[in-house]
Amino acid sequence: MSALPQQNDIPRIPLLIGGKLIQSKTTEWRDVINPATQEVVAQVPFCTREELDLAVSNAKEAWETWRHSSQGTRMRIMLNLQKLVRDNTAELAQAITREHGKTLPDAEGEVGRGLEVIEHACSITSLQLGEYAENAASGIDVYTLIQPLGVCAGITAFNFPVMLPSFMFPIAVSTGNTFVLKPSEQDPTSTLMLAQLALEAGLPPGVLNVVHGGPDIANGLCEHPDIKAVSFIGSTRVGTEVYRRASEHGKRCQAMMGAKNHCVILPDADREVALNQLVGAAFGAAGQRCMATSVAVFVGESREWIPDFIERAMKLKVNAGIDREADLGPLVSPQARQRVEGLIQKGVDEGAELLLDGRGVQVPGYEKGNFVGPTVFSGVTADMAIYQEEIFGPVLCIVTVDTLDEAINFVNANPNGNGVALFTQDGGNARYFQNRIDVGQVGINIPIPVPVAWFSFTGSRGSKLGDLGPNGKQAVQFWTQTKTVTARWSAHAQGVNTTITMK
Repeated sequence: MSALPQQNDIPRIPLLIGGKLIQSKTTEWRDVINPATQEVVAQVPFCTREELDLAVSNAKEAWETWRHSSQGTRMRIMLNLQKLVRDNTAELAQAITREHGKTLPDAEGEVGRGLEVIEHACSITSLQLGEYAENAASGIDVYTLIQPLGVCAGITAFNFPVMLPSFMFPIAVSTGNTFVLKPSEQDPTSTLMLAQLALEAGLPPGVLNVVHGGPDIANGLCEHPDIKAVSFIGSTRVGTEVYRRASEHGKRCQAMMGAKNHCVILPDADREVALNQLVGAAFGAAGQRCMATSVAVFVGESREWIPDFIERAMKLKVNAGIDREADLGPLVSPQARQRVEGLIQKGVDEGAELLLDGRGVQVPGYEKGNFVGPTVFSGVTADMAIYQEEIFGPVLCIVTVDTLDEAINFVNANPNGNGVALFTQDGGNARYFQNRIDVGQVGINIPIPVPVAWFSFTGSRGSKLGDLGPNGKQAVQFWTQTKTVTARWSAHAQGVNTTITMK
């Protein structure tokens, strides 16, 4: 991977257009900050509209030949890419930790989840099969062709700078599309590194392009007349706007958005497993996961386990992500820390009981870091801001109910439907729960139920806009269109038929 150009000893992150790293001509640059130290580690451009148009133009030109590339060619490129990502996991993880703040083991795990999608894309020769019916009518064959759309685009959030792009472009380009990717301006380096590896793997120039910027560039992708489909993963506020703009401009769009994920714990659950898993799901990555558990619903006698849970949470180690013994690192920015701490105070003001306060954490050697420690509220009600808003920090709300039905009704009343978990040792309770809960992804004794890459990511209700989600069969459907061919080949002349009937 190429070294980044320097500006006053600070790397300036380039654009990737037409297979080349290009220094932006913009006058607007944003500092990329190490959240553990506040050190400026890079500068990212907010590229110009002309540069966005150039990226789309290159993608459009590349599509004219890439669309006709063989499935075998595309498969082999993905095979090369999965090898390169595997070989460069350490470097990718270091870039994630440096700009996002998550711990190195967590960053390595992120690369691994992204790698799953790339490996799934290696199966494109079987994923992109059509259907064929011989003699659907007399002497007539009918078959379908699964074809690419054209130039597609992806817009990703900061919290998974390698995994989220992997949810998008590998399947998109494997099915014959070309792609323009806009990563988060908060931690773009690892995304660009991933794209460079894709070129090294064999993607032709123009098939994958990377542009940087803020809302203007995101809006430009949604509105550009040559872009056929847009995928977004991020906050509800931004996702709603992306979906609106893309749809109004006639594009296919999927928007995976915010969440308020619940974990329901029954008294028959394995106590050790349930509490340990809940600690990790609530506070891992400092809570900056769209699938993080942010609400624990203790049912019946399981509420007696809450003090034990608090003790476990208190033992977590907060430190810079480069410390492999750390359980959680800093939040991504000072603004994120201020927002999380403000919501914690709001919870106190609204009457929730603060069982564990993570504000004011000081990490020796990283006094300027954006650290917030594990925070736990009990006595939370559905009308409180800490329950209604996605905090996106290491804050867990505890709710207690008497029955499983009460828990199900409580979860279903929330407007979001990204993920939910149930801990139980009773198969009947588990089946009852999964059939009545109205949430896209359900975990049974698994707190963060993100499915493996060959199953689709299936958030629902307020957490998703669009019919089809990333990954699995739905991703292939999203990035392709079906063409149906009805054909007759005959050596004999046919008589006149004035009806629509096929004989």
